[in-house]
Amino acid sequence: MTVVRSLVLFVLAALTEIGGAWLVWQGVREHRGLLWIGAGVLSLGLYGFVATLQPDAHFGRILAAYGGVFVAGSLAWGVIVDKFRPDRWDYVGAAICLVGVAVIMYAPRP
Repeated sequence: MTVVRSLVLFVLAALTEIGGAWLVWQGVREHRGLLWIGAGVLSLGLYGFVATLQPDAHFGRILAAYGGVFVAGSLAWGVIVDKFRPDRWDYVGAAICLVGVAVIMYAPRP
């Protein structure tokens, strides 16, 4: 159950961080205004809170593993929201990152 909780938290963290960054991007780069930017800043703050809920107590491990989730999640966000079309190397890179996440977070430790 701990692994399932951790995975759910990684997905939630990805949605809040990537979504927050996207909202700021839209507010600034697409000239949508301060409300979009403010919503993005709030979402990014929520990401910081969500990360603290991970079962593992080591900040560095959580953030390192989340980096891989962020890579894969960013590509998925691009596909779903921005209609981005990844190439095979994007998929290979994301898969490598997710293997890294699994090793960092879920490998047996003494």
